[in-house]
Amino acid sequence: MCFRVKFYPADPAALKEEITRYLVFLQIKRDLYHGRLLCKTSDAALLAAYILQAEIGDYDPGKHPEGYSSKFQFFPKHSEKLERKIAEIHKTELSGQTPATSELNFLRKAQTLETYGVDPHPCKDVSGNAAFLAFTPFGFVVLQGNKRVHFIKWNEVTKLKFEGKTFYLYVSQKEEKKIILTYFAPTPEACKHLWKCGIENQAFYKLEKSSQVRTVSSSNLFFKGSRFRYSGRVAKEVMESSAKIKREPPEIHRAGMVPSRSCPSITHGPRLSSVPRTRRRAVHISIMEGLESLRDSAHSTPVRSSSHGDTFLPHVRSSRADSNERVAVIADEAYSPADSVLPTPVAEHSLELMLLSRQINGATCSIEEEKESEASTPTAAEVEALGGELRALCQGHGRPEEEQVNKFVLSVLRLLLVTMGLLFVLLLLLIILTESDLDIAFFRDIRQTPEFEQFHYQYFCPLRRWFACKIRSVVSLLIDT
Repeated sequence: MCFRVKFYPADPAALKEEITRYLVFLQIKRDLYHGRLLCKTSDAALLAAYILQAEIGDYDPGKHPEGYSSKFQFFPKHSEKLERKIAEIHKTELSGQTPATSELNFLRKAQTLETYGVDPHPCKDVSGNAAFLAFTPFGFVVLQGNKRVHFIKWNEVTKLKFEGKTFYLYVSQKEEKKIILTYFAPTPEACKHLWKCGIENQAFYKLEKSSQVRTVSSSNLFFKGSRFRYSGRVAKEVMESSAKIKREPPEIHRAGMVPSRSCPSITHGPRLSSVPRTRRRAVHISIMEGLESLRDSAHSTPVRSSSHGDTFLPHVRSSRADSNERVAVIADEAYSPADSVLPTPVAEHSLELMLLSRQINGATCSIEEEKESEASTPTAAEVEALGGELRALCQGHGRPEEEQVNKFVLSVLRLLLVTMGLLFVLLLLLIILTESDLDIAFFRDIRQTPEFEQFHYQYFCPLRRWFACKIRSVVSLLIDT
């Protein structure tokens, strides 16, 4: 099992313990490698130089020959020019920085980037254009192509809702301006997962106390929908608890990116894996097979069969964007994050795959191990065979299409019954008011119509006498007994 950060701190430098900052550093370094963290070329060079300084220390001509930075894989791919820039910054600007200082500077720089802390969800807008939706410590973002087209602060988000594959975001901005953003997820399961992620992030970053968390429903008034409640502490409580820590700082065991193949271990002693390396590789390969069979399903990050060499290194435009421009440019190439190690749950029957993934034992996995396991991705025939087995397992759980149809029919029937009930109640209320002694012009006009007089003498009066007779008989029966 690999350690991952779910909620990124808004200010990583405010974390009190070095070990916590190191864990966040490992996560952001992984985001940079997988193409999730986009930045300008100058920022990319600085971030990579901080990683070099943290992992190999000061530049030493005897140990670091020409082109030494090319041996490190910081990004999905990069140019020789960028490698020279990384080495130049490492040689001239970072000398004397300890690993902890370099990691802290790395975090401070990373938190200023527009894609810091994003977990991208692939969707489409109302025009059918591809987009990535993501939640950050500061709000909700939408990425399209190489631009951030929307950024909405958490205090402006009034409601999150989904219906089937459709995701709605209700926004209330200044001057009482209200808008609704609509996006379409690949599957209903992916849309529900996106909605849950939004509820969790909004509760974690927006609320002051965990006691303020409420259960949220995705349904309308007459439709039964999903209900979800975030459980756990909120960001403010976590940071307050971090500031109160008084224990001795634990020892940190750092591990380099290359050529070491070990996982970074952060314990009070050497890490001993209870699962042999060959066993761990076999389990990881089986998970990758499952990812291939779920290619068209929903994932927090799109699952691809291509290697990281097919992704991109974000570059920057030569000219700066206008600070008042609403659409922020973040890279010259389209935002295309690489695949995640673990899939987003796509349906209830995906629990088998998730349980299988929990059999992996270990600490935070290094980039080298991820590359090695990705290189062991099975052939198309093996993927097809595994896909057939998964489909056979899914058949026992019912067809999603039939379930959707049944839910729709039940919703329509529920709406019909509620509507009929309301109409019946309104009719009774109207009859009672018109038959009462209220001297109102509206009711007086109704009483004078021939239709009402016919209803009054032919139906209402006989019905009233019948009820009165029944009530008197019941009362007399009770008195006699």
